[in-house]
Amino acid sequence: MSLDQIIKGCIRQNRKEQEQLYNLYKNTLFALSLKYCRNTAEAEDNLHNAFIAIFTNIKRYNNSGSFEGWMKRITIFKAIDSYKKSFQLAPIKDDIPDTEIAGDEMNFSLDEILSFVQELPNQYRLVFCLYELDDYSHQEIAAMLSISEGTSKSNLHRAKQILKEKIKAKDNFHNYNTKHGK
Repeated sequence: MSLDQIIKGCIRQNRKEQEQLYNLYKNTLFALSLKYCRNTAEAEDNLHNAFIAIFTNIKRYNNSGSFEGWMKRITIFKAIDSYKKSFQLAPIKDDIPDTEIAGDEMNFSLDEILSFVQELPNQYRLVFCLYELDDYSHQEIAAMLSISEGTSKSNLHRAKQILKEKIKAKDNFHNYNTKHGK
């Protein structure tokens, strides 16, 4: 069955086509949710909420742009909405030293890097993912999160600094254990 047929079935609220759409995109949208959520449980909740919104609003999809991109935007906005409800997005005032990292010697798995991103404070994680991973501009991020462009830039800078510190600390821990036979 073609994607167009599945979409038409979903518009008619056909459960079999909804299940097919879910099975086609659940892994892609779950991976996207993981970038914006702190852990697997939050990502699962976000995926659930995103699919509810997708099925509810599928009749509004107007074939401009890719259908997958439309679903990804819904998934991202659902994650942002959940954090907007729980706190006011604003820059955190902290002084994180600027550090240089020698990237030549570091080898981190995608899971390790993702865990570093997931550990970021909410507002930093959202801005970092939107800007670095999903190519939104600071102007677009500011509009999505109801913050200024300057706050978006500041939060991105701070997110990068925190990530550098986490990577450096992990690398130092690994190097220490390697040198001391642990």
